[in-house]
Amino acid sequence: MADTQIQTKTDNKSRKLMLSILFDLIGYASYGIPLVTELTDIVWAPIAGFLLARMYKGTVGTVGGITVFVEELLPGVDFIPTFTLTWIYTYLIKKEGEK
Repeated sequence: MADTQIQTKTDNKSRKLMLSILFDLIGYASYGIPLVTELTDIVWAPIAGFLLARMYKGTVGTVGGITVFVEELLPGVDFIPTFTLTWIYTYLIKKEGEK
């Protein structure tokens, strides 16, 4: 039973990492379309905020969701990999997966 719980936590951790990288890449994709970068950021910002808040519950999700929303709207700073940094904070710094 304990092995199943450990495996599920590991799978969830890996899944969140892959999704975090994917969502950061989607955020970067706007740089590939000249002249519409800021327009796509306006569309992506609320989606990214919602997704990050759903992926990481509690205060981490709320703060991360607000951060990615603002970061995507501000010109010139949406290169920051907020999803991946949230994953690093959650699983490497805070070590949530070990609880």
